[in-house]
Amino acid sequence: MGAQSDAPASHTGGLMVELEIQALALQREGLLIEVGRLAGSCGFTLVRQRLVQDPHGILLTMVVRGSWFRKRALRTALEGCERLTSFELGSFVEGESRPHFAATRKVASGYVPPPAPSPAPVAASTEEAVDECVAEAGADTAAPPAETVAEASSPESFEDFAPIQPRTPPPAPKPAEPVSAPFVEVAALEADVAAVEQALAALEHDYPRIVPRLLALACTVAAGARESTLQLAGQRVGAWLFAREYALDTGLDLDAALAAIGVPALHAFAEVDLQGRQLHIRHSPLCTEDGRSGCGFFSGMLEGLLGPAIAPGGLSTFPVCCSSCGADECVLAVSE
Repeated sequence: MGAQSDAPASHTGGLMVELEIQALALQREGLLIEVGRLAGSCGFTLVRQRLVQDPHGILLTMVVRGSWFRKRALRTALEGCERLTSFELGSFVEGESRPHFAATRKVASGYVPPPAPSPAPVAASTEEAVDECVAEAGADTAAPPAETVAEASSPESFEDFAPIQPRTPPPAPKPAEPVSAPFVEVAALEADVAAVEQALAALEHDYPRIVPRLLALACTVAAGARESTLQLAGQRVGAWLFAREYALDTGLDLDAALAAIGVPALHAFAEVDLQGRQLHIRHSPLCTEDGRSGCGFFSGMLEGLLGPAIAPGGLSTFPVCCSSCGADECVLAVSE
């Protein structure tokens, strides 16, 4: 986001880098918020995040941007986080996909089914049994009488034969554990200005019932331009709303502007709770469960709405977490 990209550099200075945090935790609730706060306290801004359920636990992947000189401070903060079972901190390279270090790996099964057992011997026929008895008695022995043959063919003559036991099939191999999909980075693109102007052409007539137009806007633009386009749309809506309803509310400090202007304006779209300088947005209609975040619109709207109201101007928004990535709610941190 345009307003927040300059903030880390002004406070930390030095070379700006993007780092990828991969962490394993046992509990999901509040994990994104806590790790996001740790990163923010070290001067890093959130680029994107993701939560995945795994047999080992909860897999967190978070990309943050900040000064290279603050990397050690971030590592120290993560080491002190009791929620994390383990973590890895490394450089993030645009376009590269790195599997999570704690994800369950798909191991090829070495199971080889045993060879089929040889068929059990079948009792010889009655005539063959009689012939064998004659051969053992000797060539000079006379053939047995018919009564003997009949007796040999009776069921009582086979009492010593063991019954054939049915063969038990081998157990089926255990299915391999599912492998979590790797985190895939989408190249960021500039906002689609023409699409924003078309979506907001009837803003004065449609407001505040513009959520369907915003959802359609997010689906029509390229994936890499979705966040920047929604942010631009939010800036346009915020500036328009300030000029219409809050033009006389200038010279406010940030806390007063958030309470008097920001929260009432965002209430038109979702349930909002102000906690300090953090806005907790519940049940956001723009943040779907497939990882498509709409928090860029809310960040842009706050910039366009509160920027002219606070003195001196200058507003930075930091997306702590988003419900589209598995969090319980969307949280935006706001600072001057």
